[in-house]
Amino acid sequence: MRPTIGVTVGYDERRADFFLLRQDYVRSIEQAGGLPILLAPGRPGDAPELLDRIHGLVLSGGSDVDPALYGEAPHPKLGKVIRERDDFELALVREALARDTPLLAICRGHQVLNVALGGTLVQDIPSEITGGLEHDPRRERWERAHPVAIHEGTRLRDILKRGTVSVNSFHHQAIERLGDGLVVSAHSCDDQLIEGVELGSRRFALGVQWHPEAFWNREDGFQALFEALVSQSRP
Repeated sequence: MRPTIGVTVGYDERRADFFLLRQDYVRSIEQAGGLPILLAPGRPGDAPELLDRIHGLVLSGGSDVDPALYGEAPHPKLGKVIRERDDFELALVREALARDTPLLAICRGHQVLNVALGGTLVQDIPSEITGGLEHDPRRERWERAHPVAIHEGTRLRDILKRGTVSVNSFHHQAIERLGDGLVVSAHSCDDQLIEGVELGSRRFALGVQWHPEAFWNREDGFQALFEALVSQSRP
């Protein structure tokens, strides 16, 4: 039986009454042998029942996380926040971690994972990080933007089997203070921002700041991350 992988869905910021998800997430999971199930923002209290129906979880990219959730006032450069989505995904993450459900957190999802564990975020890299790299250069989704160093002895290094990778990049926020139990698995070579995290106390709980799903149909991508997630999610 193919393991079912839940994928969180965001809102179309141009039409608040529409949900939005790039097909790349679905294709990456299918190609890795999983059965994707879309999880649109709903009631946080439904997280346990939803987790009963899936074997693994992918947290997708999207809007900024509400800084009130990590005890900070909004920065002037803070983007659009959708508290309904934040609350729902935080509930999913905490339930998934409590159950040891395999989890892959991507871009915004990587930040949500950190906040769920008590961490904080840089709300705007260009205005808060002196000498910070341009992490949202508005390229094609699959174009590489900057190099990332992957730390030895980490699960991420074991999966990608490389010490340095060139990644795409579409974010103006980043992890600041690490959440409880998280270990940094990768950082940007140019400005040292955190680009990968993992939770060693769980079967599979990884976050990456870039978008590995954008390479699902391209050579030399990051499909190994989805293959590892699906493998760990098999019932």
